[in-house]
Amino acid sequence: MQGIVIRNTGAHYVVATDEEQPREINCKIKGNFRIKGIRTTNPVAVGDRVTVGEPAPDGTAFITAIEPRRNYIIRRASNLSKESHIIAANIDRAVLVVTLAHPTTSTTFIDRFLATATAYNVPALLVINKIDLLTDEGDSELLDAVMYLYKSIGYDVLALSAKTGEGLDDLRAMLAGKLTLFSGNSGVGKTTLINDLIPGLDLRTAEISSAHDTGMHTTTFSELFRLPGEGGGAIIDTPGVRGFGTIDFDKYEVAHYFPDLFAVSKDCRFGNCTHTHEPGCAVLAALEEGRIAQSRYASYLSILEDADEGKYRKPF
Repeated sequence: MQGIVIRNTGAHYVVATDEEQPREINCKIKGNFRIKGIRTTNPVAVGDRVTVGEPAPDGTAFITAIEPRRNYIIRRASNLSKESHIIAANIDRAVLVVTLAHPTTSTTFIDRFLATATAYNVPALLVINKIDLLTDEGDSELLDAVMYLYKSIGYDVLALSAKTGEGLDDLRAMLAGKLTLFSGNSGVGKTTLINDLIPGLDLRTAEISSAHDTGMHTTTFSELFRLPGEGGGAIIDTPGVRGFGTIDFDKYEVAHYFPDLFAVSKDCRFGNCTHTHEPGCAVLAALEEGRIAQSRYASYLSILEDADEGKYRKPF
């Protein structure tokens, strides 16, 4: 019996079957169930296509096999170990919801997410939410600058307001017929946005912390929700995260996941240039000339630090 994993609570998985009359079955995995070659905290992820055995009398079943994934999004596990956590699998697009105020999403977080999406062959869309809060002239200039930066690199960028509805129709059109991952820091309005896209869903939201201007976690596990309308499609909602730790990036390949750096790097003197100190580095020259944003280069360096094998090594 085949189906798709639509919910992961950590303790069990819910699989929607492919039957003519679909069922949702609570599933477990055996303790030795692991995907070869991937060390993860969750061997099964929302979006996985799986085979399920016959349910037991209590209605639960075991996942017996996972179909090969066409892609997935992965991040370093929150305990900063060498293990990783698969956020979702088999997705058509990853949407990163960010805000430029209340709270402010760091460009490092944005760049780490986008680089990871590129590395795992997932097209990314940057959604800038809460533009209704950008009322000052300086705010408008910041919005224009951020949109210009990422559009000039080649990313899709959409500015909207979940509160006023501005830009929502454009987002709906981009989601139709696709399986889309939604991710972002806590407090950026991701859950409100999903509630707007799927009327009647009524996912729980929380107020922004006035003390720290940060969001409070409301989504506690990943879950797939079907989009209404003839266009079809679905959204995978994920828990809000504060940081995005990368994993298993070769330091000589990190620049490949930064399109702006990669485009320039072909002119470097050395083929194995790390773009940090080498003579004849075209990336450093472009940085000095202002052809590469300082924020992007800083994000690149932060991922190089993640690639340092000793950074996450547990002390003896």
